[in-house]
Amino acid sequence: MLELAILGLLQEAPMHGYELRKELTAKLGAIRAAISYGSLYPTLRRLQAAGWITEADETPATAEEVPALTSRRGRVVYEITAEGKERFAQLIAQTGPETYGDTGFGVHFAFFSRTDQATRLRILEGRRRTIEERREGLRDMLGRAAERLDAYTLELQRHGLEACEREVRWLEELIANERSGRAPTVPHDGTAGGPRQDNSPPPPGETRTERP
Repeated sequence: MLELAILGLLQEAPMHGYELRKELTAKLGAIRAAISYGSLYPTLRRLQAAGWITEADETPATAEEVPALTSRRGRVVYEITAEGKERFAQLIAQTGPETYGDTGFGVHFAFFSRTDQATRLRILEGRRRTIEERREGLRDMLGRAAERLDAYTLELQRHGLEACEREVRWLEELIANERSGRAPTVPHDGTAGGPRQDNSPPPPGETRTERP
């Protein structure tokens, strides 16, 4: 997943290692916690060795671009190669169980604008099946073990069940949009999809605070 994210970001523009870290945080949001930044530079070295990225000609970086105390490797500029663009196209077209889990789905969803419609639909439908199975597992567990759970554990399981139900509704909306050729809208305030109702799900990996 980190390989896909790095190649996707470098298609937008060459970046310093420090910039990549910032963009990964901005692009991936809550699911960034599932990606180890300790693996960022080893992954960059591996991508270089494979010929998918290369070090661009170094130019002096300003303090605004890269903080002064950042190590040299954070100042190296990386850019994607033609082979790297082909590798990204291969990765973004993949579907399967690894693209339906929390981290895999989140990373692929972040690059949906560069994914073809058929692949988007397969991933969304696979994610829906995954969450439906998770939801049914929670329902079954609550039905069989509710009396043995303490109040806090029971509330946590109910919270998980409600989150699954919200995400299924969200996925069904996205699937319906894909089938009709509509894309999520961005209103003037910059919030994708506009103000959501209380029963709308948060992005993958996040919880939503109820508004009064």
